[in-house]
Amino acid sequence: MTATLFDKLWAIHAVADDGDGAGLIAVDRVMLHERTGGVALRALAEAGRAPLAPGRVFAVMDHIVSFRSGRGRDEARSPGGANFITETRAMATDAGVNLVDTDDARQGIVHVIAPELAVAYPGVSIICPDSHTCSLGALGALAIGVGSSVAEHAMATGVMRVERPEQMRIRVDGALDSGVTAKDLALHIISAYGADGARRRVVEYAGGAIDALSIEERLTLCNLAVEFAAFTALIAPDEKVIDYIKGRPFAPAPSHWDDVEKGWRALRSDDDAEYDSEILINAASVKPMISWGTSPEQCTGVNGVVPAVESLPSHKREQAAKAMTYMDVSPNERIGDLCVDGVFIGSCTNGRLSDLRAAAEVLRGRKVAPGLRAVCVPGSKAVRRAAEAEGIDAVFMAAGFEWGEPGCAMCFYAGGETFPPGSRVVSSTNRNFEGRQGPGVRTHLASPATVAASAVKGKIAGAFAQLEDAAT
Repeated sequence: MTATLFDKLWAIHAVADDGDGAGLIAVDRVMLHERTGGVALRALAEAGRAPLAPGRVFAVMDHIVSFRSGRGRDEARSPGGANFITETRAMATDAGVNLVDTDDARQGIVHVIAPELAVAYPGVSIICPDSHTCSLGALGALAIGVGSSVAEHAMATGVMRVERPEQMRIRVDGALDSGVTAKDLALHIISAYGADGARRRVVEYAGGAIDALSIEERLTLCNLAVEFAAFTALIAPDEKVIDYIKGRPFAPAPSHWDDVEKGWRALRSDDDAEYDSEILINAASVKPMISWGTSPEQCTGVNGVVPAVESLPSHKREQAAKAMTYMDVSPNERIGDLCVDGVFIGSCTNGRLSDLRAAAEVLRGRKVAPGLRAVCVPGSKAVRRAAEAEGIDAVFMAAGFEWGEPGCAMCFYAGGETFPPGSRVVSSTNRNFEGRQGPGVRTHLASPATVAASAVKGKIAGAFAQLEDAAT
């Protein structure tokens, strides 16, 4: 009987079948963050329980830590946020779980450090109370975003109940054009097929264009699967993944490596495996993208225009008109005519070293437009150290960017510091609903290179040629 990659991962972790389409699966890793982690650990303790395997639980400070350079150990970016930090630290210490604290050299966004440390790797099941946990499927892991109560249950029992989802394969053949990124590919898919296009299915990405992506690009692509309404995302592990994981702190022991590697190579869909649905994409059709509305679905090419409302399917017109009002854009308006007040580069979507390198290439020798606030926050301390070793920080700061301490930072508003109401911001993040980056802030999603180009131009810009007259 043929099987998909997901079928194989499910079989490895299946503990019991409820007979109603759901089952219990074993949970190998639980990751927590300070926004909800202390709550889950306290609830567990108050129920008189302890983590079944504390060595498999990781509590990370990332969501509301301050991104101010030189921040204090308990410094948060939101009012009252320090309580979340101190609570999570205390509860994690009491429970004996792995703690990645604010001042830990390993600290960073949970979905960035999980690959860096090999907390996630092929074949492992991993959950976290965060919807972008699907990022880790890029390594061939069964990665699922859950609620805090599910994380609490899994810590106590080692299992979780899951309704088995249907499956979708997205095959991307050919090669992406130069300058087209994994972020552009993800936005292209969501724009073309809708923010509800996956319908809670497991999405497996495959094809020559996917094989060609780096590990960091795959993480970006899988990160945005939740914005496509996917249950999770997967990419079959290959030599790139095996080479990436080997030798990292929580990778399988060298004494077991040969057997582990053999098992990982078997984690791929059989040639004649069947899916509930399939999408085929020609990579050459993907262009640099940017959002114009309040959903990743509402996108156009960076040289495109805001669509006419009547050109959209009838069931999307009311939402589009509402988005245009909030974003202060007009039908048929050229996206490149929109002036920009601020930019942000970072997040679990695009805060890795390759993202910062791409933006730095645009910024080198250039300045951000006058009056524009530009912020870059590396996704982890490891990324920050590597970027500084390459002089990338100097490029950003010379251009006029703030260079922050790792964390989620301005990806979402948690109270406290943000862009002013009414600001138009180009951001490398993953969500842009009303108020996502602050009350009244208008967020356009794009790749780091497009964000950098827009910062220099002072208007939405993507092509390097558009910057030739902007260097000062």
